[in-house]
Amino acid sequence: MKKKILIPLILVILVLAGGVAWLFKNLEEQKQVNRDMQELAELDKKEMENEYERFALQYSEMKTQINNDSIIAQLTEEQMRTQQLLAELKEVKANDAREITRLKKELATVRAVLRSYVLEIDSLNRLNESLKQENTRVKEELSNRETQIAGLSSEKASLSEKVAIAAQLNATNIQMRLKDGSRPAKKLKKCKTVEVTFTVARNVTASNGNRNFYVRIQNPGGNTLSGGGSFSYSGKTLECTMKKMVEYTGEETLVTMFWPVSSMMESGDYRVSIFCDGQMIGSRTFSFE
Repeated sequence: MKKKILIPLILVILVLAGGVAWLFKNLEEQKQVNRDMQELAELDKKEMENEYERFALQYSEMKTQINNDSIIAQLTEEQMRTQQLLAELKEVKANDAREITRLKKELATVRAVLRSYVLEIDSLNRLNESLKQENTRVKEELSNRETQIAGLSSEKASLSEKVAIAAQLNATNIQMRLKDGSRPAKKLKKCKTVEVTFTVARNVTASNGNRNFYVRIQNPGGNTLSGGGSFSYSGKTLECTMKKMVEYTGEETLVTMFWPVSSMMESGDYRVSIFCDGQMIGSRTFSFE
């Protein structure tokens, strides 16, 4: 009788022990699954935090790449929003599925907005670079044109100088004669008038019109025989012996002037210089005994 009771009882105990062992095993497996899920949730949360931090840093970097105040203000606003979402994420527990899901959606929005700004700034930078290159090209072209203009101005100045030189009159065949009335004076003490003649050479470059010709005679002592007033030459006012206005037509023109002798002339070298239009157009030295 005892055997009949004992055997079933042992079987029941064995079954119960097996059930307990199985339940314990399942419980441990479930705990491990929960631990794994918690660890994955923590890793997922940490990865989200890293992305938020990286996006916030990218906003800072982008602000240094552009000079547009309006866009910089927009980037600053988006950066502050990203940092706020990061702060919220750090306060949320990894197992708070609802909040984690919301912040994942926000992260996707932040990613999309950031990408749009990256494309916009890249486009602006490329446009800016293109404008810089165009500006450099225009500056180089302007510099080249200024160089050309300077060259043309120099050529023009040089040409004007050459034209001015070409237009300068030239006195040739200068003669100084001592006169006693209408006859040549044989001696200095007999001289009552000094006659100076010269020929203005033909010059088609010179302009036509009336010209003032000034004759300056310097005696052997270097003094100017006075009587003709004064004129300007090389920034100075010089005394002249005679002057005469003559109409010049561009053709060869003979000019004759007379100077009345007021005192006895001395023997020696007399220098005759002829001036017109602020230039000395001829000179010659004569000796008298």
